This record gives sequence, C-alpha cells and structure tokens, in this order.
Amino acid sequence: MTDPDRNAPEEVMWTGRFITAKKRGKWEYVGRARGIHAAVILAIDDTDDGPHVLLVDQYRVPLGRRCIELPAGLVGDEEEGEEAGIAAARELEEETGFRPDRLESLGQFYSSPGMVSESFTLFRAHGLEKTGAGGGVDEEDIHVHRVPLATLPDQIALWREQGYAMDVKLLLLLGAGMVA
Repeated sequence: MTDPDRNAPEEVMWTGRFITAKKRGKWEYVGRARGIHAAVILAIDDTDDGPHVLLVDQYRVPLGRRCIELPAGLVGDEEEGEEAGIAAARELEEETGFRPDRLESLGQFYSSPGMVSESFTLFRAHGLEKTGAGGGVDEEDIHVHRVPLATLPDQIALWREQGYAMDVKLLLLLGAGMVA
C-alpha cells in the first residue's frame, strides 16, 4: 500500500533563509532552503586515559532550553557547492576546538522523516588535534564536553535531571544499552 498523497503536487507555503515549509496532499513538512543540508560529526578522542566523545550543548530556541548534541553544522549555508567533509572539519574545529586528521563518511541519514525532509551526512572524525577552546563563532555560546565513553549513560542521565534536552543522534553512542 502506498500513501495516496505520494504523487500529489508539492506546494511551497513559505520560504525563509534556512527552511521552507511545504505541503503535499494532507502532509505538511519542512525542509532546508537552497539545497542546504547538514554535517554531523562523531568525534571520539582515544587517548591514554581512554576513549572520550566530544559533545556540545547550546540553547535551542524551538526547545526553549539547552540541548546536548554531537557537533554539527550546515553545509552550503554560506558557500554554494561546499563539500560536506570540508564543512564537517570546519564545524568540528569551530564548535569543539579539535581538528580532525581524517574524516570518514558513514552515510546520509534523515532526522525526523515524518515531518522534516532534511538529511545529514554523518562523519567519524579520526586523529583529533586540540587547536583551541571551541565554543562556536559569533554569539553561538556553545559549551564543549569531553565525556568518557564508559560514563556516557550516567552523564546523559545527569544532564536530563538538570533539564537539558537530548539530541536523538546520541542514540548512536548509547546503542542497545538503552533497551537492554
């Protein structure tokens, strides 16, 4: 069985600088404007004191609170035709203060396909080098967290108690442990 709205014409309800609201039959959804998509970076700093994941938190207006997330950013929002890997390396360094020696693309994913058509390319960062404090650019107010993988579930529980929102992409790190 296929959705009867599958072949309905797509209507653009409005377009902003970064998103476009659309309608197709009974479905209403949003997507990125101008072909922009996102790059998300899974950065695990494996040092003598064990593996640590780099996470960030920042205030997210739609949620009304700070959110714990994997570092990420938009591809092509300032430079048309920008390569996703270049944007990922730039965003990782801006947000966390770590530069990757190499990025490995893990593929394209969709964050909430029932209401958002946006996709992101997930990258695994290798060979991290500390270059600065991170924190983002301009007035982003990004906080950097370097969390031991072994204590991540407990840290996430603590952040939840403190009122932080959790990005769904953190499930990459929690895996089957969440349902066991």
